[in-house]
Amino acid sequence: MSELQGGVLVFDLDDTLYLESDFAKSGFEAASAWLDREMGVANFAAHCQAIFATGRRSRVFDEALVAAGLAGERTLTVKLIEVYRQHHPRIQLAPDALEYLCNPARTARLALITDGHAATQMAKVKALGLEAIFDRIVYTDVWGSKFWKPHPRAFEAIQEWSGVPCTELVYIADNPAKDFIAPRRLGWRTIQIARLGRIHMEDASEPDHRADAVITSLVDLDACLATLRAGPQFTIPTNPE
Repeated sequence: MSELQGGVLVFDLDDTLYLESDFAKSGFEAASAWLDREMGVANFAAHCQAIFATGRRSRVFDEALVAAGLAGERTLTVKLIEVYRQHHPRIQLAPDALEYLCNPARTARLALITDGHAATQMAKVKALGLEAIFDRIVYTDVWGSKFWKPHPRAFEAIQEWSGVPCTELVYIADNPAKDFIAPRRLGWRTIQIARLGRIHMEDASEPDHRADAVITSLVDLDACLATLRAGPQFTIPTNPE
Protein backbone atom coordinates (compact mmCIF):
# COMPACT_ATOMS: atom_id res chain seq x y z
CA MET A 1 0.00 0.00 0.00
CA SER A 2 1.56 3.30 -1.09
CA GLU A 3 -0.82 5.79 0.51
CA LEU A 4 0.08 7.67 3.67
CA GLN A 5 0.12 5.08 6.43
CA GLY A 6 -1.73 6.12 9.58
CA GLY A 7 -2.49 9.56 8.19
CA VAL A 8 -5.48 11.45 6.88
CA LEU A 9 -6.06 12.53 3.29
CA VAL A 10 -8.03 15.78 3.20
CA PHE A 11 -9.62 16.83 -0.07
CA ASP A 12 -11.09 19.97 -1.53
CA LEU A 13 -14.32 19.50 -3.52
CA ASP A 14 -14.75 21.79 -6.53
CA ASP A 15 -12.40 20.96 -9.42
CA THR A 16 -10.64 18.45 -7.17
CA LEU A 17 -13.17 15.60 -7.12
CA TYR A 18 -15.41 16.73 -9.99
CA LEU A 19 -15.43 19.56 -12.55
CA GLU A 20 -16.96 22.75 -11.21
CA SER A 21 -17.94 23.71 -14.75
CA ASP A 22 -20.35 20.74 -14.70
CA PHE A 23 -22.08 22.24 -11.67
CA ALA A 24 -22.27 25.61 -13.42
CA LYS A 25 -23.84 23.98 -16.48
CA SER A 26 -26.36 22.17 -14.28
CA GLY A 27 -27.17 25.42 -12.46
CA PHE A 28 -27.55 27.41 -15.66
CA GLU A 29 -29.96 24.80 -16.99
CA ALA A 30 -32.00 24.96 -13.78
CA ALA A 31 -32.13 28.77 -13.95
CA SER A 32 -33.02 28.62 -17.62
CA ALA A 33 -35.86 26.17 -16.98
CA TRP A 34 -37.26 28.47 -14.28
CA LEU A 35 -37.05 31.52 -16.57
CA ASP A 36 -38.72 29.67 -19.44
CA ARG A 37 -41.48 28.43 -17.14
CA GLU A 38 -42.12 31.80 -15.48
CA MET A 39 -41.53 34.21 -18.37
CA GLY A 40 -41.36 32.17 -21.56
CA VAL A 41 -37.70 33.04 -22.15
CA ALA A 42 -36.03 30.17 -24.01
CA ASN A 43 -32.35 29.24 -24.39
CA PHE A 44 -31.19 31.33 -21.44
CA ALA A 45 -28.69 28.64 -20.44
CA ALA A 46 -26.89 29.09 -23.76
CA HIS A 47 -26.28 32.77 -22.98
CA CYS A 48 -24.95 31.84 -19.53
CA GLN A 49 -22.66 29.16 -20.89
CA ALA A 50 -21.24 31.49 -23.55
CA ILE A 51 -20.41 34.13 -20.94
CA PHE A 52 -19.00 31.56 -18.49
CA ALA A 53 -16.75 30.13 -21.20
CA THR A 54 -15.03 33.51 -21.64
CA GLY A 55 -13.96 33.53 -18.00
CA ARG A 56 -16.38 36.30 -16.98
CA ARG A 57 -18.05 34.69 -13.98
CA SER A 58 -18.91 37.37 -11.44
CA ARG A 59 -21.99 38.74 -13.27
CA VAL A 60 -23.07 35.88 -15.51
CA PHE A 61 -26.81 36.28 -14.93
CA ASP A 62 -26.72 40.07 -15.34
CA GLU A 63 -24.92 39.74 -18.67
CA ALA A 64 -27.09 36.85 -19.82
CA LEU A 65 -30.25 38.83 -19.06
CA VAL A 66 -28.90 41.64 -21.25
CA ALA A 67 -28.25 39.13 -24.03
CA ALA A 68 -31.81 37.82 -23.61
CA GLY A 69 -33.29 41.32 -23.86
CA LEU A 70 -34.02 41.69 -20.14
CA ALA A 71 -31.44 44.31 -19.18
CA GLY A 72 -31.77 45.92 -15.76
CA GLU A 73 -33.97 43.21 -14.24
CA ARG A 74 -32.15 43.09 -10.90
CA THR A 75 -34.93 41.18 -9.14
CA LEU A 76 -34.62 38.50 -11.79
CA THR A 77 -30.88 38.23 -11.15
CA VAL A 78 -31.50 37.68 -7.45
CA LYS A 79 -34.06 34.95 -8.19
CA LEU A 80 -31.84 33.24 -10.74
CA ILE A 81 -28.96 33.14 -8.26
CA GLU A 82 -31.31 31.58 -5.72
CA VAL A 83 -32.42 28.92 -8.20
CA TYR A 84 -28.80 28.26 -9.17
CA ARG A 85 -27.66 27.81 -5.58
CA GLN A 86 -30.63 25.71 -4.48
CA HIS A 87 -31.05 23.37 -7.43
CA HIS A 88 -30.29 19.64 -7.22
CA PRO A 89 -27.11 19.38 -9.29
CA ARG A 90 -26.51 16.86 -12.03
CA ILE A 91 -22.83 16.18 -11.47
CA GLN A 92 -20.56 13.14 -11.23
CA LEU A 93 -17.23 12.36 -9.66
CA ALA A 94 -14.32 12.51 -12.06
CA PRO A 95 -13.43 8.94 -13.09
CA ASP A 96 -10.05 9.05 -11.34
CA ALA A 97 -11.67 10.40 -8.16
CA LEU A 98 -14.29 7.66 -8.18
CA GLU A 99 -11.62 5.01 -8.66
CA TYR A 100 -9.41 6.39 -5.90
CA LEU A 101 -12.05 7.10 -3.29
CA CYS A 102 -13.85 3.79 -3.77
CA ASN A 103 -10.75 1.61 -3.86
CA PRO A 104 -11.37 -1.14 -1.25
CA ALA A 105 -7.62 -1.37 -0.62
CA ARG A 106 -7.45 2.22 0.62
CA THR A 107 -6.72 2.46 4.36
CA ALA A 108 -6.20 6.17 5.04
CA ARG A 109 -9.03 8.11 6.62
CA LEU A 110 -10.64 10.71 4.37
CA ALA A 111 -11.83 14.23 5.16
CA LEU A 112 -13.25 17.02 3.04
CA ILE A 113 -12.99 20.81 3.40
CA THR A 114 -15.12 22.91 1.09
CA ASP A 115 -15.93 26.59 0.71
CA GLY A 116 -19.04 28.15 -0.78
CA HIS A 117 -22.62 28.57 0.35
CA ALA A 118 -23.25 25.67 2.71
CA ALA A 119 -26.59 24.55 1.24
CA THR A 120 -25.08 24.50 -2.25
CA GLN A 121 -22.02 22.54 -1.17
CA MET A 122 -24.18 20.09 0.77
CA ALA A 123 -26.25 19.50 -2.35
CA LYS A 124 -23.08 18.77 -4.30
CA VAL A 125 -21.85 16.34 -1.66
CA LYS A 126 -25.20 14.55 -1.71
CA ALA A 127 -25.31 14.38 -5.51
CA LEU A 128 -21.80 12.89 -5.57
CA GLY A 129 -22.52 10.36 -2.80
CA LEU A 130 -19.63 11.59 -0.67
CA GLU A 131 -21.33 11.29 2.71
CA ALA A 132 -20.89 7.53 2.50
CA ILE A 133 -17.21 7.84 1.56
CA PHE A 134 -15.74 10.54 3.79
CA ASP A 135 -15.12 10.18 7.51
CA ARG A 136 -15.42 13.92 8.17
CA ILE A 137 -16.80 16.78 6.06
CA VAL A 138 -16.29 20.45 6.96
CA TYR A 139 -18.38 23.16 5.29
CA THR A 140 -16.55 26.39 6.09
CA ASP A 141 -19.65 28.47 5.40
CA VAL A 142 -21.45 27.17 8.50
CA TRP A 143 -19.16 29.53 10.46
CA GLY A 144 -19.67 32.38 7.99
CA SER A 145 -17.89 33.42 4.80
CA LYS A 146 -15.02 35.01 6.74
CA PHE A 147 -13.97 31.46 7.64
CA TRP A 148 -13.66 30.37 4.02
CA LYS A 149 -10.17 29.47 2.89
CA PRO A 150 -7.49 30.69 3.43
CA HIS A 151 -8.76 31.01 7.02
CA PRO A 152 -7.18 28.20 9.09
CA ARG A 153 -10.24 27.27 11.19
CA ALA A 154 -11.36 24.31 9.05
CA PHE A 155 -7.84 22.89 8.93
CA GLU A 156 -7.44 23.27 12.67
CA ALA A 157 -10.77 21.49 13.16
CA ILE A 158 -9.66 18.59 10.98
CA GLN A 159 -6.31 18.42 12.72
CA GLU A 160 -7.98 18.24 16.13
CA TRP A 161 -10.46 15.61 14.91
CA SER A 162 -7.76 13.49 13.31
CA GLY A 163 -5.63 13.10 16.41
CA VAL A 164 -2.50 12.71 14.29
CA PRO A 165 0.60 14.92 13.94
CA CYS A 166 0.47 17.65 11.31
CA THR A 167 3.01 15.71 9.24
CA GLU A 168 0.43 12.93 8.84
CA LEU A 169 -2.09 15.27 7.17
CA VAL A 170 -2.16 15.93 3.44
CA TYR A 171 -4.41 18.44 1.67
CA ILE A 172 -5.29 17.81 -1.97
CA ALA A 173 -6.89 20.75 -3.76
CA ASP A 174 -6.85 22.74 -6.99
CA ASN A 175 -6.59 26.48 -6.34
CA PRO A 176 -3.18 27.93 -5.32
CA ALA A 177 -4.73 31.34 -4.70
CA LYS A 178 -6.27 30.16 -1.42
CA ASP A 179 -6.12 26.41 -0.83
CA PHE A 180 -2.61 25.77 0.45
CA ILE A 181 -1.79 28.80 2.59
CA ALA A 182 -3.32 27.60 5.87
CA PRO A 183 -2.32 23.91 5.71
CA ARG A 184 1.28 24.84 4.80
CA ARG A 185 1.48 27.13 7.83
CA LEU A 186 0.16 24.32 10.02
CA GLY A 187 2.86 21.96 8.76
CA TRP A 188 0.67 19.79 6.52
CA ARG A 189 1.79 18.42 3.18
CA THR A 190 -0.04 19.85 0.19
CA ILE A 191 -0.73 18.50 -3.29
CA GLN A 192 -2.28 20.47 -6.11
CA ILE A 193 -4.38 18.62 -8.65
CA ALA A 194 -4.18 20.60 -11.88
CA ARG A 195 -7.15 18.87 -13.47
CA LEU A 196 -7.82 19.41 -17.17
CA GLY A 197 -10.91 21.60 -17.50
CA ARG A 198 -10.57 23.26 -14.09
CA ILE A 199 -11.69 26.86 -13.60
CA HIS A 200 -8.70 28.25 -11.70
CA MET A 201 -5.81 27.97 -14.15
CA GLU A 202 -3.50 30.55 -12.59
CA ASP A 203 -0.18 29.60 -11.02
CA ALA A 204 0.74 30.33 -7.41
CA SER A 205 1.64 34.01 -7.01
CA GLU A 206 3.69 33.60 -3.82
CA PRO A 207 5.89 30.81 -2.43
CA ASP A 208 3.50 30.12 0.47
CA HIS A 209 0.66 29.64 -2.02
CA ARG A 210 2.39 26.75 -3.75
CA ALA A 211 1.67 23.11 -3.05
CA ASP A 212 4.52 20.72 -2.32
CA ALA A 213 3.65 18.78 -5.45
CA VAL A 214 1.45 19.03 -8.53
CA ILE A 215 -0.39 16.17 -10.22
CA THR A 216 -2.98 16.16 -12.98
CA SER A 217 -4.97 13.12 -11.87
CA LEU A 218 -5.64 11.20 -8.68
CA VAL A 219 -4.23 8.19 -10.52
CA ASP A 220 -0.86 9.68 -9.55
CA LEU A 221 -1.75 10.40 -5.92
CA ASP A 222 -0.35 7.22 -4.36
CA ALA A 223 2.99 7.66 -6.12
CA CYS A 224 3.06 11.23 -4.86
CA LEU A 225 2.32 10.07 -1.31
CA ALA A 226 5.05 7.45 -1.54
CA THR A 227 7.52 10.19 -2.43
CA LEU A 228 6.19 12.20 0.48
CA ARG A 229 7.02 9.37 2.88
CA ALA A 230 10.51 9.09 1.45
CA GLY A 231 11.78 12.45 2.67
CA PRO A 232 11.05 15.93 3.98
CA GLN A 233 10.90 17.52 0.53
CA PHE A 234 9.26 16.26 -2.61
CA THR A 235 8.28 17.70 -5.96
CA ILE A 236 6.42 16.26 -8.91
CA PRO A 237 6.65 18.53 -11.96
CA THR A 238 3.52 20.10 -13.38
CA ASN A 239 2.27 18.49 -16.57
CA PRO A 240 1.43 21.51 -18.79
CA GLU A 241 -2.04 21.74 -20.39
